[in-house]
Amino acid sequence: MSKKDARSLTPEQQETLRFTAVRMVFEEDYTQRSAAKAVGVTRPEVNKWCRKYEKFGWEALKAGKRGRRPGEQAALKPWQCSATIRLITDRMPDQLKLPFVLWTRAAVRDLVADRYGVRLSLVTIGNYLKKWGFTAQKPTKKAYAQNAEAVRKWREEEYPKIAQRAKHEHATIFWCDEGRVTNQVNAGRSYAKPGQTPVLRQSGKRVKINHISAVTNRGDMRFMTYTSRMTQRKYILFLARLIQSSKNKVFFIADNLSVHHGKLVREWAEKHSEEIELFFIPSYSPETNPDECLNRDVKKNVTEIS
Repeated sequence: MSKKDARSLTPEQQETLRFTAVRMVFEEDYTQRSAAKAVGVTRPEVNKWCRKYEKFGWEALKAGKRGRRPGEQAALKPWQCSATIRLITDRMPDQLKLPFVLWTRAAVRDLVADRYGVRLSLVTIGNYLKKWGFTAQKPTKKAYAQNAEAVRKWREEEYPKIAQRAKHEHATIFWCDEGRVTNQVNAGRSYAKPGQTPVLRQSGKRVKINHISAVTNRGDMRFMTYTSRMTQRKYILFLARLIQSSKNKVFFIADNLSVHHGKLVREWAEKHSEEIELFFIPSYSPETNPDECLNRDVKKNVTEIS
């Protein structure tokens, strides 16, 4: 029997085809291949129907409505696509007076409906975004107080000079940051059946610990833990241990925490200028510090501190 093109059949005929094939498999002991041959469709098609029946029963095989969803209109015109791409590239939803913070499919759908009077489904919007080269991404965070020009100057002028000097003087660049970890992990969400809430087993005792770490461009790491707040003396202790464990001179890059600029720290650094030099990234720009990635990884993966 030749294969049928199911698209040429009415919804009722398609429903009958599905019911017949599934009954043959589950009630008459046909194989999926022989049932597919008998009704004139492909075996993968019968396999898909059988899986739907096993999960949802006969209701999943009934004919659905054809055509566009209520209110959905024709596809976007080329000029509408170009204008939409430009808008979602250059602006955020709130700048266009839309009740969204980020560009989601729903936000783009409302933008299109508001601008052109064309109501599209979320699936259609998703297909358009994929066609336009957009992907779902987690946004980076940027502080309002950040000085963009200072960050640009650091990346394009200041740090390249530091790296060049480090190479010339055979020094090792270390990036520094402080953080805190706890055994009370914030686990987020997990899939489970209704009424069967997942259980995350963890210690009932709350434990917190602070740490300071430094990482090189090659990924070598040094760290020190402490329980009280960071002080200039603790910071100096870490720096002293760092230069003791380093064969080469250290170029030490940190953020602008007040402790890092303290008088005791400056005086100590001047006495050890042959072994270490201190540098600072621009204020409010953690994305320029690789050690921030280390801290995020530690906080994400630590589950219990013994």
